[in-house]
Amino acid sequence: MEFVKQSLQALVIDDEKQVRGFIAEILRGDGWIVTEVGSADQAFDLINENWLLVICDVMLGEEDGYSVLHKFAEIQPEARFVLMTGFGSAAGALDATAIGAYDYLVKPVGIDNILHISKTVREQFQNRSNQKIETEMNPLGYVSDVKLIGKSQTFVECLKLVGRVAGTNLPVLITGESGTGKEVVAQAIHRRSNRAKKEFVAVNCSAIPTELIESELFGHSKGSFTGADRERIGLWEEANGGTIFLDEITETSLHFQVKLLRVLQQGEIRRVGSNRTIKVDVRVIAATNRDIEEEVKQGRFREDLMYRLNSVTIKLPPLRERIEDIPLLASYFVKTARPDSSMSFTSKAMDLLKNYYWKGNIRELENAVLHAVSMTDDLIYPEHLPAQINKIEISDNQNLVGASIKSVNWLTLAEQESKYVEEVLEYTGGNKQAASRILNIDRKTLNRIIQRTQNDSKS
Repeated sequence: MEFVKQSLQALVIDDEKQVRGFIAEILRGDGWIVTEVGSADQAFDLINENWLLVICDVMLGEEDGYSVLHKFAEIQPEARFVLMTGFGSAAGALDATAIGAYDYLVKPVGIDNILHISKTVREQFQNRSNQKIETEMNPLGYVSDVKLIGKSQTFVECLKLVGRVAGTNLPVLITGESGTGKEVVAQAIHRRSNRAKKEFVAVNCSAIPTELIESELFGHSKGSFTGADRERIGLWEEANGGTIFLDEITETSLHFQVKLLRVLQQGEIRRVGSNRTIKVDVRVIAATNRDIEEEVKQGRFREDLMYRLNSVTIKLPPLRERIEDIPLLASYFVKTARPDSSMSFTSKAMDLLKNYYWKGNIRELENAVLHAVSMTDDLIYPEHLPAQINKIEISDNQNLVGASIKSVNWLTLAEQESKYVEEVLEYTGGNKQAASRILNIDRKTLNRIIQRTQNDSKS
């Protein structure tokens, strides 16, 4: 099937008629020929059509959207496949993009989301008239085999990139503050790569003395230094065919960085005390909690090595930029510590967690939760949390919810409804009939909302 022969045909798969009708209406208004179906079986009946864009809900009854993605990718690799869900998570975004999804949307899906996808897919279609869109599939399928918990937009977007880079062999640089989960993300990349059956070897570069790091990584020959009573392979060879994770890479010496650069360039190592080179096939993932470009400017890190390591850079957000993930993470740590318990947080205790700075990020949150769990067998109150977190209550006990919530100008439900109707009317160019179809309401209801909005603006 030639990509050039495809027209702007889209398939929308969702068991909620109102949702799929809303998406279909937006696409039709943007020039697409759209077919709507309500189940995976109906979608499979149409699988041989020339779809350019497929938008599919994750929850479809017996079959899920990931199964539909797998089957369509086998027969329709040219199609751009978008998964959407009302129960979004960062791990879901990672799994979706790792197995070939073009994008992963969390409901409610906005008009701008659909129009952006429509525009980019159409541009790709026009710009690649004689090419097929390459879709890399991961044989692992949809398995959340690492504990990447979260649903905040910043974390979801981050893990989309993780999923896309996993199937390549490119070196990756992961940056982020201490405790943000850099090694967990590195493991996620490895487990979704074609190296998953081989070793994942993690090395904390800052924990190995400068004079020993070369021997630890590359091995040594017998008699190469005092105490080298036998030949020893290094961690690099242990990772042959797999992945090596170099944590805190900016803590290494310039002397070692020269050796490392040569290994990355040549794809071969030389044990300490040996003249023989050994070819080793290893994917490198490095990480740092420092600003690596600043380290280069200060002369503490080689610029050529930085460029060799950061073919792709993944920046993990700090926990204070993922406030809505804190309850999910805290509950997970409680369940891990006390799996048979129904222990939970009071709203006051959770407010304290959500307003704390979390300099140590997820690692510090885990320690705080474990401390609280050890202090009670029932509800977790503020007094069960570590003292440094309780200081928030002492310094600001009249406003526990903090500036991040106080600064929001909350809209009433009526105001939100009016605002949404205005956006739909703007999209339809003031066409009330089209707006009524998109909103799935009758003209009388639409007119009542418009009249109320006008009256509010006069008052």
